[in-house]
Amino acid sequence: MSASSGIPRPRPAHRRPLRRALVAAVATLGLAAALATAATAPADASAPAPPSGWSQVFVDDFDGAAGSGVNTSNWQYDTGTSYPGGAANWGTGEVETMTSSTNNVALDGNGNLLITPRRDASGNWTSGRIETTRTDFQPPAGGKLRVEARIQMPNVTGDAAVGYWPAFWMLGAPFRGNYQNWPGVGELDVMENVNGLNKTWATMHCGTSPGGPCNETTGLGNSTACPNTTCQSGFHTYTMEWDRSVSPEAIRFYVDGVNYQTVTANQVDATTWANATNHGFFVILNVAMGGGFPAAFGGGPTGATDPGHPMAVDYVQVLQSGGGGGTTPPPTGNRDAYSAIQAESYDSQSGTSTETTTDTGGGQDIGSLAGGDWALYKGVNFGSTAATQFYARVASGAASGVSGLVEVRLDSPGNAPIGSFAVGNTGGWQSWRTIPANIGAVTGTHDVYLTFTSGQPADFVNVNWFDFGH
Repeated sequence: MSASSGIPRPRPAHRRPLRRALVAAVATLGLAAALATAATAPADASAPAPPSGWSQVFVDDFDGAAGSGVNTSNWQYDTGTSYPGGAANWGTGEVETMTSSTNNVALDGNGNLLITPRRDASGNWTSGRIETTRTDFQPPAGGKLRVEARIQMPNVTGDAAVGYWPAFWMLGAPFRGNYQNWPGVGELDVMENVNGLNKTWATMHCGTSPGGPCNETTGLGNSTACPNTTCQSGFHTYTMEWDRSVSPEAIRFYVDGVNYQTVTANQVDATTWANATNHGFFVILNVAMGGGFPAAFGGGPTGATDPGHPMAVDYVQVLQSGGGGGTTPPPTGNRDAYSAIQAESYDSQSGTSTETTTDTGGGQDIGSLAGGDWALYKGVNFGSTAATQFYARVASGAASGVSGLVEVRLDSPGNAPIGSFAVGNTGGWQSWRTIPANIGAVTGTHDVYLTFTSGQPADFVNVNWFDFGH
């Protein structure tokens, strides 16, 4: 989330999991018709079936019991006031504390996700922020990617809405675990809104900050009123379509099938575009309170701001079309390489132990990991499009000078690693970080071994979960 086009405002130089030439062709009738249908569907509607020529990469209809949390195979919670080691207040000056509590993030039992800001008796705000576990959403070469959600913004306006900042957006995969490389790794804001205004903003962030080729911290953006009903009084479908089938490559933004913002590759230099787009992305849903964007429209929250108005999300889905590579639908094997594999779910192991974790989502991690230890995860399906990245959620309270390698091996613990990363003390055995690594290209189904190598005999790491990306 970030400043929108034409509204400069200060922000830290580093921030993360945050946040013109028009192409001649705009939305096809098929896209416009599909989104118009989705926009007028009942509030508990399922995601629409993919149009002809498109396949579904990801979907969450948020079906589940009222008061339950999100599916943690699809989503992870961001909690607190920053990413680990990232800029304070999520890099934008917002004032809330994000939680995983169902008071802030919960299903309503009617097929919707509710993200609800709340204020306690002392005036402290809490809210919710979730992001997909997958980070590999990008168009195939020569094809298209469509990311969309059907959302009703918090139904509050006027003084009571001052400070509300709901958003549906995406960050480049290299941001996860780094938190210092914004805006170069790219940010795509599919929907932002502030202070209960009947407007949706769409923005691409890239390049350097402040200034640079993408006019940061403002970015390359535009806004429009929601069609027919206000953004607050009804559901609308917000869509980003990333098109690699045209030259120059284009990223288009829609509300209810109406294209109101397009960014093309020739608007910036080739290096800036490549740094912002030559990788996968992950999706974020959140409602912030206060910060730079609301400040640009009068500020807030204030004593008049009314808490308890949720952003309601009917569904989120990702589609792709054409091309010969890039993101693929999750495979159907025993384990999905592109969803979080919980470390404690091993099929066999040597030298590990399990313990309760305080990391986001709870559950267990594996610990007591030292040189020579390993854990096996059978039947991991990588699909037909090669995985080239590995991510692991790790923590370490190792003594000074103690470190080691977390390695990935296929089919035998004696085979050469296809990739690894080094890790030492992260600040404590429950101080978690997501660390990425490049791996050799992998397709098909394999048994995956996590192996641990160190030059010291001491334990050096805990692991909560891991997954792979393209």
